[in-house]
Amino acid sequence: MKKILLLGSGELGKELVIALKRKGQYVVACDKYAGAPAMQVADECRVFPMLDGDALMRVVDEVKPDIIVPEIEAIRTERLYDCEQRGIQVVPSARAVNFTMNRKSIRELAHTELGLHTADYRYARTFEEFQTAAQEIGYPLIVKPLMSSSGHGQSKVDSPDELQKAWDAACAGARGDIMEVIVEQFIPFDYEITLLTVTQQHGPTLFCQPIGHVQKGGDYRESFQPRRMRPEHLREAQRMAALVTESLTGAGIWGVEFFVSEREGVLFSELSPRPHDTGMVTLAETQNLSEFELHARAILDLPIPGITQERQGASAVILSEVETDHPDYEGMADVCAAERTRLRIFGKPVAHVGRRMGVVVCWDTLDADQDALRDKTKALAAKVKVV
Repeated sequence: MKKILLLGSGELGKELVIALKRKGQYVVACDKYAGAPAMQVADECRVFPMLDGDALMRVVDEVKPDIIVPEIEAIRTERLYDCEQRGIQVVPSARAVNFTMNRKSIRELAHTELGLHTADYRYARTFEEFQTAAQEIGYPLIVKPLMSSSGHGQSKVDSPDELQKAWDAACAGARGDIMEVIVEQFIPFDYEITLLTVTQQHGPTLFCQPIGHVQKGGDYRESFQPRRMRPEHLREAQRMAALVTESLTGAGIWGVEFFVSEREGVLFSELSPRPHDTGMVTLAETQNLSEFELHARAILDLPIPGITQERQGASAVILSEVETDHPDYEGMADVCAAERTRLRIFGKPVAHVGRRMGVVVCWDTLDADQDALRDKTKALAAKVKVV
């Protein structure tokens, strides 16, 4: 049995803890607030600000974990190098976590070092630099904080009149102490995908079938698997995903995002070294192994005989429309009455307007009408209301 320190205890961490507990592991879940979803199923929990490096190392000294698994970006990640030097396994690796927590680092690695096809981009630390970058990139453009999650602070800018609002939103949505933005060329892509990629300690790199997703304000709203695409585009996405994950090193599951355009081809977008929110569709048992089971096996160096697509699935999020510190839910009976459907309420103790509080997943056979499946899933998710 391994003692695992989970840094970040959201809904993805909760499913990972369940997968790890089913493998007989001991998990200590951490977050900045009490009662976080993963804490509800873990063996122990700790509450502390993970951007406080000294506090992080005090918890490491106290818990003495065999493995550290970061689940969020907002961690004092440079301290994880010290943990690796002590002989603690960091998932996937301290290098991977440090690079991917900052959009500048991962973009420089992908574009400059590895030569992957990306959108044109600039950086800005001040509003004046932002104005210059926007002029060089041209409109429309996308602006994002260098460090954020779930689309916080991201916006599309169509004209110079919108720059101030976009700058303010990016600064407000930034996590950590990095106050810098990335300004990207807007790519008129035909669709975007998440390619879940599994790297192993003693085995080949494996790929799940691509997951299509729809975002609003940079945050995922629905996903579906498999996202059908041209074979040559899929091969190129797999090639790029293998290159970047090999460079970052380590074992685990990665959510590698791509834009796909018939004119531009496949463009690398972003990467997360952990289970991906769009991958919650795998809770519909679309694959023989969910993304959380795959991550758990890779972490523990357990064999993965292969990944097979068993059926197609769709997911749609449940968003809160109210502010409350005692959330309850209406409409669950309608979802539970539906065939080939599962409801997951995350158990977050506080609801904010726009906060993701749950998800509905549905499935059907591989030859079923995918559009109808997606429509069904979204309609069911809309029935659940936070009250």
